[in-house]
Amino acid sequence: MSKSKNKKKMERFDVISNVIIFIFAIFNLFPLYWLFTSSLKNSSDVVKMPPDWWPTTVTFSNYVDVFQSQPALRWVFNSVFVSGATTVLVIVVGAMAAYAFSKITFKGSNIIFIIFVSSLMIPKEIMIVPLFRITQQFGMVNSYSGMIWPNVATAFGVFLLKGFFDATPNALREAARIDGAGEWKTFMQIMLPIVKPGIGALFILNFVQVWNDYLWQSVVGQEKNMKTLMVGTATLMQDLNPNFAYKMAGATVAAIPMLLIFILFQRYFTQGMTAGAVKE
Repeated sequence: MSKSKNKKKMERFDVISNVIIFIFAIFNLFPLYWLFTSSLKNSSDVVKMPPDWWPTTVTFSNYVDVFQSQPALRWVFNSVFVSGATTVLVIVVGAMAAYAFSKITFKGSNIIFIIFVSSLMIPKEIMIVPLFRITQQFGMVNSYSGMIWPNVATAFGVFLLKGFFDATPNALREAARIDGAGEWKTFMQIMLPIVKPGIGALFILNFVQVWNDYLWQSVVGQEKNMKTLMVGTATLMQDLNPNFAYKMAGATVAAIPMLLIFILFQRYFTQGMTAGAVKE
């Protein structure tokens, strides 16, 4: 009898929990809904009070104007290339460094790792001026190199992936060494596939961070054709012409790739966040 009562209580709790989650989901999705529907309206309808919850006249002219009057396709390419290249390099460098800190014993490794990770506490805004001067001296202003390499020099990937390498049993590495595998083969064929969920989580987090890195990209990419999508969209927002629907269309174009990336890598992101919390 008590088991049936507990079962009913659990079912009731599940129903209430799902209702609450559904309500919060609606609140979180509403800004995206409003952004997309506003991009399909005329400019005067965006600021109309009371507002139209759905466009009375659906128009795609705002998107056409964005791609015709601005180099939006070039902005999209810049954002995808810079974010993708930076993320791949961060994963490569971070995975090798994290493996070394986690599995290879050398003198002063703990101290070096603490100093290395301590750099995460320094706000990037403090380093903008000296970083820009260094980039300028190397002739990397208005170039992809200037946007990519400073974002690769970060300890976040090392810090995240080290937890995953720490969770892998040392017995696997020892068994590979007994079978004659060298350090590089052990890393590439045995250890790296095990931490794949962590790599997926790092890919999403770093890709989103670089995609939204407005400050550095606006400083380095000064020419119009070198702007990323976020910086280019911000220039639309600064336009004196109050065409709000046109600006909403630009913001929608900037938001869609992030939604697609998260949907495609959501499984790896969830696995990475849960697997990294457990250490054997």
